[in-house]
Amino acid sequence: MKSEKLCQQVEEQIIKSYQSLYRLAYTYVRNPDDAMDIVQESVCRAIRSASGVNSAAAIGSWLRRIVVNTALDMLRKQKREVSADDLTETGQEEYYQDQDILRALDVLDLRERAVVVLRFFEDRKLQEIAEILDENLSTVKTILYRSLKKLKTEISGRRISS
Repeated sequence: MKSEKLCQQVEEQIIKSYQSLYRLAYTYVRNPDDAMDIVQESVCRAIRSASGVNSAAAIGSWLRRIVVNTALDMLRKQKREVSADDLTETGQEEYYQDQDILRALDVLDLRERAVVVLRFFEDRKLQEIAEILDENLSTVKTILYRSLKKLKTEISGRRISS
């Protein structure tokens, strides 16, 4: 019975946070179709393994971890299939207003980008980010500090050269 109730809560949380999960996926792939594929694959994974959720309080973080891991899997797969020279930026959706910030995120590696996106785009607490990324809280703080320093340098450099 408890497992059945948790499965229902997982489904409710998926419906409630679908747009947020899409935005999270989009920040990784910056392509609306790929972001939708990531969310759909993540939802399938979540529903298949919903009985393994420990508590209702952990469902949100658990779903975001699935989306992050699915996005990273897709990026690794795409990297193997297509050389970096062949990548184009066609079909990108203007989802966030400040495109300079999104372009600046390109200077970050995937872990750094995940921390910044979860903290500032998804407004997650540092402890929740640590749970989503399966990292220590102090590691997340270090990654965030380093990432913000990189972003500041990147954005300042762009303004000077513009």
